[in-house]
Amino acid sequence: MSITKKQKEVLDFITSYWDKHEVAPTQKEIKEAFGLKSFGSVQRYLKYLKDAGHIDSNWNARRGLRPKETKAQSVDENTIEIPLLGDVAAGIPIEAIENPDNTIAIPTHMIRDSKRYYALNVKGDSMIEDGILDGDIIVCRHQQTASKGQTIIAIVDGEATVKRYSPLKNTIELIPANSTMKPIQVDPTQSEFSIAGILVGLMRSYE
Repeated sequence: MSITKKQKEVLDFITSYWDKHEVAPTQKEIKEAFGLKSFGSVQRYLKYLKDAGHIDSNWNARRGLRPKETKAQSVDENTIEIPLLGDVAAGIPIEAIENPDNTIAIPTHMIRDSKRYYALNVKGDSMIEDGILDGDIIVCRHQQTASKGQTIIAIVDGEATVKRYSPLKNTIELIPANSTMKPIQVDPTQSEFSIAGILVGLMRSYE
């Protein structure tokens, strides 16, 4: 399971603390080190790191954390970090690709050229029949053109959506992979439409 840049920073803090003190930091020390607002935020980081296999924990012990490796970890040479831009339903600030607030490590085999790539969190079930589920992370290649039938990240009046691309004579049809949903009809003369990228990969957590 991949972890985000911020999650890796928390993991590195735990690991370096262990290397120095031979004991884990407390949740209070983690909270203060990263300026987190609540212990709930700390616990969400720790749960994800545990689910991803990076730490062991005894939740009943004050210093019950232990990194799986006791040396600060570096990014695997078989992975590369790309921008993680948030939820696909919330609009995509493409300029954030240059200066992202967050990143995620993905397998290098997903990157096949020198173009820009980014990742998005999937919200909703409009593409479930293509195996794209709510909570998945999709990997996208940034480009403004696509061929008919490709799955694209479309921006319609400022809102982002993932759909199959079907250009018609005077309109554009965005087709969901869900038989209970109807295609979205877009008239470029009436709506602002652009392509923000095409789908090239998918990552999923089973917990």
